[in-house]
Parts: sequence; C-alpha cells; structure tokens
Amino acid sequence: MSSFQGTFLRKNATSDTLGAFASALCALHCVATPLIFLAHASTADHHASAPLWWGILDYFFLIISFVAIHYSAKKTSLRWMPFALYFAWALLAGYILIETFHLFHLSHALIYFPAFGLVFLHVYNRRHCRCEEDDCCVSE
Repeated sequence: MSSFQGTFLRKNATSDTLGAFASALCALHCVATPLIFLAHASTADHHASAPLWWGILDYFFLIISFVAIHYSAKKTSLRWMPFALYFAWALLAGYILIETFHLFHLSHALIYFPAFGLVFLHVYNRRHCRCEEDDCCVSE
C-alpha cells in the first residue's frame, strides 16, 4: 500500500482532511479546465469542449465534498461553521450547475472562491474547532 493510500485509510483521517483534500483537487481541476479548453481549441477541428469524463469530475468532487461537510458539521465547536461549509458548497454546486446547463455566462474565476473557501474552512475547522466529546459540539 502506498503512503498516499495509507494516509486516508488510517483511523485518524477525518472528514476535514478528506474535505480539504477533495476541495483542493476540485480547485486544481478548476485551474486545469481552461488549459483543457485551450488544448482542444488548438486542434484541427477547433472544437473547444472538455471530454465528458472531465465534466463528470465536477459532480464526483461535489459528492465527496458534501459527505465530508456533513460529517465535519457534526463535529465542530463553532456555530457558524456548518453554515459556512454548506454555503460554500452551495455556491460551488450552483456554479457547476449553471456551467453544465449553460443557463447564463459567469466568469470562470468565480469558481475559485467557493473551492478555495472549502479548503480554508476544512483546514480551519480541523485545526481549531474539532470536538471529540459529544458535549462540546454546538452544531447538533
């Protein structure tokens, strides 16, 4: 087993660790998307669209981040943290849905705010706001 796999299979791997990791991968995915479009636009057919599997990654990251947020929200000591996590996720999901269904045009740069916001919130929650006892958790 690689050290990468072992990191996420250990008992001390938390929802915040998973959430920060998934959100960081999502942000990298967002950064790479314009590069994919540029690469496809420079091909002979000039068709600027990302492969289907690349778009499916958006929803994969949304599902993983939602699960991580669900568990992180249960074990935080800050009342505002669950709201902040779900709000950032909702912004990210909304942007992805708008982009998928071409409802209207939004700047691609807007997706970085909720993606990096989720990374920040998960890291902050992991470092400062985690509860191990049930009596300290205020979000339940």
